[in-house]
Amino acid sequence: MSEYRIQGATGDFEVVIGLEVHAQVISKSKLFSGAATEFGAEPNSQVSLVDAAMPGMLPTINGECVRQAVRTGLALGAQINKFSVFDRKNYFYADLPQGYQISQFKHPVVGEGTILLDLGDGKTKEVGVERIHLEQDAGKSMHDQHPQFTYVDLNRSGVALMEIVSKPDMRSPEEAGAYLTKLRTILRYIGTCDGNMEQGSMRADVNVSVRRPGEPLGTRCEIKNVNSIRFVRQAIEVEARRQVDILEDGGEIDQETRLFDPNKGETRSMRSKEEAHDYRYFPDPDLLPVEFDDAFVDAARESLPELPDDKRKRFVDDLGVSDYNASVLVAEKENADYFEELLAKLGNADMAKKASNWVISDLFGLLNKAGKTISESPVSPEQGAELLGLIEDGTISGRTAKDVFEEMFETGKNAAVIVDEKGLKQVSDTGELEKIIDTIIAANPGQVEQYRAGKTKLIGFFVGQVMKETGGAANPGVVNKLLQPKLDG
Repeated sequence: MSEYRIQGATGDFEVVIGLEVHAQVISKSKLFSGAATEFGAEPNSQVSLVDAAMPGMLPTINGECVRQAVRTGLALGAQINKFSVFDRKNYFYADLPQGYQISQFKHPVVGEGTILLDLGDGKTKEVGVERIHLEQDAGKSMHDQHPQFTYVDLNRSGVALMEIVSKPDMRSPEEAGAYLTKLRTILRYIGTCDGNMEQGSMRADVNVSVRRPGEPLGTRCEIKNVNSIRFVRQAIEVEARRQVDILEDGGEIDQETRLFDPNKGETRSMRSKEEAHDYRYFPDPDLLPVEFDDAFVDAARESLPELPDDKRKRFVDDLGVSDYNASVLVAEKENADYFEELLAKLGNADMAKKASNWVISDLFGLLNKAGKTISESPVSPEQGAELLGLIEDGTISGRTAKDVFEEMFETGKNAAVIVDEKGLKQVSDTGELEKIIDTIIAANPGQVEQYRAGKTKLIGFFVGQVMKETGGAANPGVVNKLLQPKLDG
């Protein structure tokens, strides 16, 4: 990947990027109450008295949310803090009933870690994670329900979020996209967040600043609540260009919070950027510090599945899958699960390379065309294994298999059924093929003479004649094996 620079009239600028990702914790209830967290419920139908900040209501920590944060930290190789504190972060919004958010400040549950970015062409880059802290989400203000009033839905109020804060280590929109992609993959693998950015269960605050290469960090602006990887990349490009234009005009960058408008392709000012002291953090008097022991951490570690980087390495080193194929397969947990189940049904690890090629080329090709995900595939791993088995044992050719697969995809039928119904089996009977070959050789003495005189490429002519005679049903491998000794005389 070439070095990313913003070109200005007075020279090039470097972009410095940090991301604060808010990931909704997978748990059945909220961080400090027993209210449900299911998406899509009727407004204000999942609100406890705690979430609505009724007088006298006290929060109670949800231990599962703490466990999920610890599991996330372990998956990122981060420091786990066995002592952490919940603080009150004071600010006013109409959809924040308490008038403060319960969050973590000086003592987060997870400290520093790293994420290894996959940048293509075998290139990687480490990006540091500063911290992961737990906090409760606010509600949702809805401005489009009434011409004069704003409605408030508190279903999301109190839902547990992990705020995953990166270090300012990224230098291009591509790196930021790769960071979010990798983080989302890890969270989905370990089951701590579903990563659904469209539903708001994962969203990013993007910190962008620019500077001349080698100079100190510039003033940053924070772009709030960006809800897709594509928009994150666009927002960085737009904001970096805005800052460069201001600096080249002799202006200064105001530290502020901005919003990205993807329709207009611009960021616009939302408010001046608050500092920590503006929020008047102090330890929440209703909650004791969170403390756990090594056994809690060990149990969380043992619950982790094989992580994507480890899985990719195993696919390459142990199964002989190409690095590209392995990267594609592990990018989504469902893809890797399908491939591994397919391989298990084949019962032959030596076919891993062929199986990975089939999944990525044939299966993904038809899924993309149909607009389906792999979990919606009409062809199961077991059916895919049967099809690959028919190719491997010579029952059908690779070319025929493509036609069979298309029909499987459309009808859901098994490969063997389609092959039988349409009479697509290859002729591999050596006795039958030898008779056909002998007849063709006898009928083409001139070509035989030319072959024996050194024009060995004419073997293709004879293979073609056999295929023609059998209506394309002859097994090419068997035909070649039988033909050559006869032609050599």
